[in-house]
Amino acid sequence: MPERLAEMLLDLWTPLIILWITLPPCIYMAPMNQSQVLMSGSPLELNRLTEEQRILNRSKRGWVWNQMFVLEEFSGPEPILVGRLHTDLDPGSKKIKYILSGDGAGTIFQINDITGDIHAIKRLDREEKAEYTLTAQAVDWETNKPLEPPSEFIIKVQDINDNAPEFLNGPYHATVPEMSILGTSVTNVTATDADDPVYGNSAKLVYSILEGQPYFSIEPETAIIKTALPNMDREAKEEYLVVIQAKDMGGHSGGLSGTTTLTVTLTDVNDNPPKFAQSLYHFSVPEDVVLGTAIGRVKANDQDIGENAQSSYDIIDGDGTALFEITSDAQAQDGIIRLRKPLDFETKKSYTLKVEAANVHIDPRFSGRGPFKDTATVKIVVEDADEPPVFSSPTYLLEVHENAALNSVIGQVTARDPDITSSPIRFSIDRHTDLERQFNINADDGKITLATPLDRELSVWHNITIIATEIKPRFRGRHSKRRIARNHSQISRVPVAIKVLDVNDNAPEFASEYEAFLCENGKPGQVIQTVSAMDKDDPKNGHYFLYSLLPEMVNNPNFTIKKNEDNSLSILAKHNGFNRQKQEVYLLPIVISDSGNPPLSSTSTLTIRVCGCSSDGVVQSCNVEAYVLPIGLSMGALIAILACIILLLVIVVLFVTLRRHKNEPLIIKDDEDVRENIIRYDDEGGGEEDTEAFDIATLQNPDGINGFLPRKDIKPDLQFMPRQGLAPVPNGVDVDEFINVRLHEADNDPTAPPYDSIQIYGYEGRGSVAGSLSSLESTTSDSDQNFDYLSDWGPRFKRLGELYSVGESDKET
Repeated sequence: MPERLAEMLLDLWTPLIILWITLPPCIYMAPMNQSQVLMSGSPLELNRLTEEQRILNRSKRGWVWNQMFVLEEFSGPEPILVGRLHTDLDPGSKKIKYILSGDGAGTIFQINDITGDIHAIKRLDREEKAEYTLTAQAVDWETNKPLEPPSEFIIKVQDINDNAPEFLNGPYHATVPEMSILGTSVTNVTATDADDPVYGNSAKLVYSILEGQPYFSIEPETAIIKTALPNMDREAKEEYLVVIQAKDMGGHSGGLSGTTTLTVTLTDVNDNPPKFAQSLYHFSVPEDVVLGTAIGRVKANDQDIGENAQSSYDIIDGDGTALFEITSDAQAQDGIIRLRKPLDFETKKSYTLKVEAANVHIDPRFSGRGPFKDTATVKIVVEDADEPPVFSSPTYLLEVHENAALNSVIGQVTARDPDITSSPIRFSIDRHTDLERQFNINADDGKITLATPLDRELSVWHNITIIATEIKPRFRGRHSKRRIARNHSQISRVPVAIKVLDVNDNAPEFASEYEAFLCENGKPGQVIQTVSAMDKDDPKNGHYFLYSLLPEMVNNPNFTIKKNEDNSLSILAKHNGFNRQKQEVYLLPIVISDSGNPPLSSTSTLTIRVCGCSSDGVVQSCNVEAYVLPIGLSMGALIAILACIILLLVIVVLFVTLRRHKNEPLIIKDDEDVRENIIRYDDEGGGEEDTEAFDIATLQNPDGINGFLPRKDIKPDLQFMPRQGLAPVPNGVDVDEFINVRLHEADNDPTAPPYDSIQIYGYEGRGSVAGSLSSLESTTSDSDQNFDYLSDWGPRFKRLGELYSVGESDKET
């Protein structure tokens, strides 16, 4: 309490002491030989001004300038006296008036125009404005004429300790690695004080920690925060709150202070090894699990975080190292055990593995704390499963000659049941792979036989799929007989490739249709044509052909043959002087034999045409007619002329044909036949007895009643004499007789196709739910019928049923 009272008294008397210190420069001094302003002055400034006056030769002035000072935040009952202006021109007769202008003149500072006293009439704040520039002038009281030129001076506001330090960037956050040594720098903070740093200790700051010991310390002058304890552990405490104080007046009593907070977070380092949650893990897995399936997970916990907690997992020992593998999950930080190779319950039923978890990122500073790894044991039990059959080979390759006999065995596939029960296996062919059903398989022993003949030239390879199905016994009851059935859930498939081997079953023949041309002016021994042969077969050693002429043409007087090294044949002319007028075409049969076992042969005929050639052997014409062409007219010109003639003849024939076959009616008539009129009407009529709704007489042909009208579209083979028709009757037409006459004429006219026909639609059919809606052949009246059944025919007859039901109700009403 006494200490607090002393601080209050010091705060109260400090402004008074400062005021007392600053007042002496403002005391009125005795008059001097020169006119002067009575205020604190500087001899240097006085000498400088005096020197300037001497150089400029100006009139002698009495202004002696110095700075005036006023204390900030002074709030006395009366305005505070800042200073006084006076000139020796003022004899005291009150004929001189002082004028003040500039910053704050009249509003902040006020001058007594008679005495020249300057007062501060408002409370000043140095932090808002530190100094004011004013202008003073002495004028005549009556005329307001300047007695002296105006001059500027400065009033400075003196500082007091009225602003507390502030942390402009607070609150602060910083990090420091855990396990750091003593004195590790964390961060530094900065506070600012708005007071004048060059006047007293108002802006001299000293820093200290109010909260946060004993973990951290701070430098009083620089505000650098450091660790005060070594080896702080993040896993024990991760975050610390530090309260920092900045105090002015050099930290002495009575100074103002400000505080801020600093949150220090310890960052992680790898100072903890991984540790398995348990030393023994148990997993079970079916033997038919798919490769790569996750069997189980193991996890080693690490108190560190981020990359310092990352661990890699490995299988370091055990009897299943070849069958299992372990991978690391970076997200979950655990190890996933997966299957690498197939399991077999019948071979081995359990496995034991030893897994290890080790940190990926190791800090060498903490390597002395021991190995950053841990181990655990994993036991895996294999469960029995109903496995599908297993073929003895993943694929099969069979070979068969294309002339193999039907039902002959071309190969065999085998499969077994890997389960302990060793169920029997039945085989079948997937017919989607053998659409033509060329092969069969024995369901019991898997022997594949040939069902249809093969042809290597059509297809060399046949790819089929064999299905093996496990047969399981099924029981209906305890005392029931056992029933064998296929277990379609356990099916295996295997591809079988069947290669068809070649046999010599195709005779060689010409590779293409050859036609040779022989020049009339050719020379003996000249090669007329070179031919080659082809064979659909594919012998192992390649093709080798033998060429010969027919036995009866061995001594051919016109041509001979020569075998070439490239397995081709050249045909040569034995003599010259061939004449196409004597013989235009020669046919040369050639026998081609292959080298198969047994060899096959065929005879191909080469057509040799005699042609006229130029002197250099270029074929020009091969037709005999070329000899009878006029001199100077070539074959091309003759063909063009002939084509033009034929085109003209075709145009003439078409023109004549079109003229003869003009579009005329089929029957010779003067006027239009009334039967071509179509009369449409929408009323349903009154039935068979209604003879007034339509005049049936319009069906008559007035022009054809009395005689037969011949047709022009056909030419009758027989002459037909029409029967005398009935006379036209204007009224009371006998329709039945008219129709019978026309029908008799049509039936007995062998030259008339059925251009007209009469169809009777008196029967609507049967089987319809709706029955007949026609009024024809109705034996009952409307009043005897009940139309309620129309509502049961569906939405299409709904409206009709409503109409008839309304009608019935109206009748009853």
